[in-house]
Amino acid sequence: MGTRVSYPVEIKMKAVEMRLAGVPVKEILNELNIKSRSQVKTWVRWYKSEETHRFEQPVGKQYTYGKGPAYSSEVEELQAENRFLRQQNEVLKKYKELERKLIEKRQSNL
Repeated sequence: MGTRVSYPVEIKMKAVEMRLAGVPVKEILNELNIKSRSQVKTWVRWYKSEETHRFEQPVGKQYTYGKGPAYSSEVEELQAENRFLRQQNEVLKKYKELERKLIEKRQSNL
């Protein structure tokens, strides 16, 4: 796997503007020193779907800008975290139970 490159927002916007003006992707790559043509296509897609906030997110840190849960208080946030941890605990319990049954089944087949 190659080294990940993070481009400034200005470069991303310039690449999108050039592409929308009809400049070939290869020329954009050479002029702005961008390594991946699919990256330019992604930026154009984000621009067209009005997701330009994604230009600011760091490499490998995709998130939904302003679409996550908004909590009015710290208590609500802790309650949501508590619910999540309970759900996670339930999943782990079910996994352990399935694992136990599988081990028993294997032992009875021996």
